[in-house]
Amino acid sequence: MAMQDAYLMPTSQAGGRRTSADYRPSIKKAQGHVPACLVNASVTYCSNDRIYAFGGFDQFTDEVYNHVLRLDLETLRWELVDNYGDIPGVRMGHTATLYQGDKLIVFGGENEHREYLSDVVILDLNTFTWALPEIRGSIPRGRARHAAVIHEDKLFIVGGVTGVGGVTGEKNVILDDLTYLDLQTWTWSRTWSFTARFDHTAWVWGTRLWIFGGLGPNMERTTDIWWLDLKGSPSLAGNTTPQDSISSPHQMSPRSGIYAANSGSVQVRNLGRRKPVAPGAISCLRFDSGPHVPSLFSGTHFHSFASGVLLDLITPSETVRSHDCNLSALDLNSLRWQRLADGQEIFRPGYRWHYCTVNDTGTKAWLLGCSLDIANVPGGSDENHMSEVLTIDLEKYGLLGNGLSSEPPEQGAPWPSDPMGSSQVSGLGTDLAAVFDEPPESGSGTDFVITAIRDDHDGSISEDMGDTPSVSPTQTQPTFVAQNRWTSEPIHVHLIILQVRWPHFKRLYSAQMAEYHTKRMHIPEPYSVVRAFLYYLYTDSISGHPDYCLSAIDVAGMLVMANLYDMPKLRLLCVNRLSQELDVDNAAIIWERAGRTNEHWLMRRAAQFCMTYWGRVVRTDGFKSLSHQSLIQLCEVVDTEGRVFAGPELEMVTFGADCLSDRDKTSRMRLGSTADEMSEADADDEGMEIS
Repeated sequence: MAMQDAYLMPTSQAGGRRTSADYRPSIKKAQGHVPACLVNASVTYCSNDRIYAFGGFDQFTDEVYNHVLRLDLETLRWELVDNYGDIPGVRMGHTATLYQGDKLIVFGGENEHREYLSDVVILDLNTFTWALPEIRGSIPRGRARHAAVIHEDKLFIVGGVTGVGGVTGEKNVILDDLTYLDLQTWTWSRTWSFTARFDHTAWVWGTRLWIFGGLGPNMERTTDIWWLDLKGSPSLAGNTTPQDSISSPHQMSPRSGIYAANSGSVQVRNLGRRKPVAPGAISCLRFDSGPHVPSLFSGTHFHSFASGVLLDLITPSETVRSHDCNLSALDLNSLRWQRLADGQEIFRPGYRWHYCTVNDTGTKAWLLGCSLDIANVPGGSDENHMSEVLTIDLEKYGLLGNGLSSEPPEQGAPWPSDPMGSSQVSGLGTDLAAVFDEPPESGSGTDFVITAIRDDHDGSISEDMGDTPSVSPTQTQPTFVAQNRWTSEPIHVHLIILQVRWPHFKRLYSAQMAEYHTKRMHIPEPYSVVRAFLYYLYTDSISGHPDYCLSAIDVAGMLVMANLYDMPKLRLLCVNRLSQELDVDNAAIIWERAGRTNEHWLMRRAAQFCMTYWGRVVRTDGFKSLSHQSLIQLCEVVDTEGRVFAGPELEMVTFGADCLSDRDKTSRMRLGSTADEMSEADADDEGMEIS
């Protein structure tokens, strides 16, 4: 054996690969003490795969509850939980926020007498005992259907609906309040003006408080997203000072026998009392329209934050069919929408969904609802009970989970328009990257050499490398390959890094005979792909870098290697990035690589993109590099009744498109400051009473 010969790396067993089969979320029926389809209850995911529901209004019995129910997601069984201590009164439209992993902090809501509450009650999930903390400071106005989020031991309360008395009776008023409760001192902060809305979602990502969804002052669904910088403002970042006096909550005049219905039946107006604008920089962005912007004016929307993105899930209803629904994601780095799945890929007919919750890792979501199929339910219809559970694996749609999603920029740093434009490597990865691919004589300590196929090789995707021998995954004897004109320059690495970070390499290296320990290895993949793969082993990142992993084509090649060597984390990172960087130049390559690795969701997305921009895709080098078999398979994606329009027909299609309104054809995002004061409502505007 010549000294320059290198060990040819075999692939993993095909059966050991982690692949994503053609996935569709499953619906299962829950048993036990199944609750009614409550209105404005709180549904919160807690640890150990359990969901807790509290309170709510039963529209069939006109009752408001204070029951605590628990759904075990492993056994799919509802239980009515016995609870003790200072049990709170009945309520709906409140919030229940998980704190420290084993406590639910309940704030506000509306009781059976139409009184808006401002109390704080804590449920210990270990003992199921309620406690009333000693609250200090100026207690905020009672409210319902607000948003709450905990960040750095502060319970932020945003917006909501409250009531004011009048000559003609009680009116509903929308709030633009922002306040927080310091959970260390149990002291309320002052109240600031932020943005007026209710039935919305709030979350904290990075150093910013984000608001999206809900209804605004004109009782229309909002299409804008707001964010407030929390850092740099002592009023928001510091601790509140406990006060000696305890303020009593505002009491609202009761109006018995009448309950707030769903969002569409409430007329609201702004409060006339002015408040100081929230400290910190306030910004907003409005989404008018676009091919991937979800239609916020129709359907039932559920919004959740996970994996650095805002999820928008449109569910079917009596007026919205499955093919009009979808799962979309707003990337908070780039502020761009992308569609993850169409409605028919997620939903089945015959169900109505009432609540959505996401686990703490951001990898799974659950929809709770009821079945509308009377024939399949013993004893009649089951539409009055929340007996159905739809489980959605978010990783199947390219989401990384909260632990792997990229960190937002630090306060004061520029907010990137493209999350892949800068490296996310930090800490130990930065130190290891400094000695990656450095020759031993430089003092780097590298002791292993890896070669690959030169990037300028003119073969197609499926073309064999000629004089490079193939290796079966089950082959027991080591195979060596001599250096030739298509062998790349050497990549200098550390053996210890390969053994610690690459399980497949460690198994083979430990099992092979003495011939294996030549300190040289050849990987029959393009040089840029292999180099990016090895760089990932050093840094645990595939973020864009000027020298490594800059192209989506390299990421597609890494997806193949992740599948061959059974590296699920790398596979997930590759799918996530490829789904975001899909474009005309790389769509055909991504489609082929996704098919080779059984990534059906990514393959469908790439195929749809190719069909949409077919005329441009077929003229790219990526499309022309596909093998003959791959070209045939991609062409067969077209519907059997598909046609290519040309000549006069094309002009007619173009004319029809020109007749569309600008709102339907263009995607406009307007960025502006929202630090202007909210205008006061006309004092004579009586609004609309709830009846």
